[in-house]
Amino acid sequence: MANLLTRPLAPTASPRIHRGSGALPHGRSRTRYWVVFGILLLLAMSFGFGLLAWDNPMPLGTEGFWLIANMRANSLLTMAIVAFCQAVATVSFQTVTNNRIITPSIMGFESLYIAVQTGAVFFLGAAGVSAVQGLWQFSAQVALMVLLACLLYGWLLSGKLGNIQIMLLIGIILGAGLGSISTFMQRLLTPSEFDILTARLFGSMSNADMSYMPVAIPLVVLAGTALIASSKRLNVVALGRDTTMNLGINHRGEVMRTLFFVSILMAVSTALVGPMTFLGFLVATLAYQLADTYDHRYIFPVAFLTGFVVLAGAYFVMKNIFYAQGVVGIIIEAVGGITFLIFILRKGRL
Repeated sequence: MANLLTRPLAPTASPRIHRGSGALPHGRSRTRYWVVFGILLLLAMSFGFGLLAWDNPMPLGTEGFWLIANMRANSLLTMAIVAFCQAVATVSFQTVTNNRIITPSIMGFESLYIAVQTGAVFFLGAAGVSAVQGLWQFSAQVALMVLLACLLYGWLLSGKLGNIQIMLLIGIILGAGLGSISTFMQRLLTPSEFDILTARLFGSMSNADMSYMPVAIPLVVLAGTALIASSKRLNVVALGRDTTMNLGINHRGEVMRTLFFVSILMAVSTALVGPMTFLGFLVATLAYQLADTYDHRYIFPVAFLTGFVVLAGAYFVMKNIFYAQGVVGIIIEAVGGITFLIFILRKGRL
């Protein structure tokens, strides 16, 4: 009896958590990811249908309803393209630069777009706005942005002392220089010309033209497919240059290849709707928090859905509740800027 009283009690078995070595290491993380993915998908479908059906004067399902919905679907297509470009490009760019603060906009794409638009109005007057609109003008702007980006990458990354930090610094300087030139030209415009130009310098879905899609969609599909297909290599690149090279991957070649496709996506997005400086940062930051994994195969879908929900949700609320869809771009930039400051001040939580 004494032995029974003095014998130590067997420890209570604790519940086991089966862990693995994959991107989603245990059942709880897998469940969480797919729940988040399902919620984002549901929100995207709800906002998309809401933009098509809300305030549609024709009865649901009639020929007139679908005629109006088809006209509104053009804006949805533009939102999907912009969300995909900004999400995939920003996540890939932050991976190869090993920095979750900066975005591809730092390379001067938007400054170049503003300089082209301002220069057209400065030299051609109010008619300059229409002079830079059209399929071949759109193609020329995309080609010019990609060409300048590739020249910058090739020059700064191919040299013996070339590195990404210098490339980013040069990109900031070039962007600031183009911005100063644009500001100088804008100050010399007449009030009416400046008013016409200002409408083009804010990112807006109304800037997109469906005639651009035969060029925009193939470029987006090509660049997006290439980046998504290289998800596993991006996972390795995220570990750093030394680890990447030790694992048999050409780090510099992979970085230049990724930056080339990033430049295509950013050029298409910027030339299509105009500057969206903080949209990519906002989408990528939310995607990292929601996906909660390092694997780009899981981050890319969440980032795309997050971008579409942000754009479609903002347009739905501002259009149908506040009747001010023209300021959606400004609202997104403000929210993205505030998010940027919050994460900067958190220091190290990214």
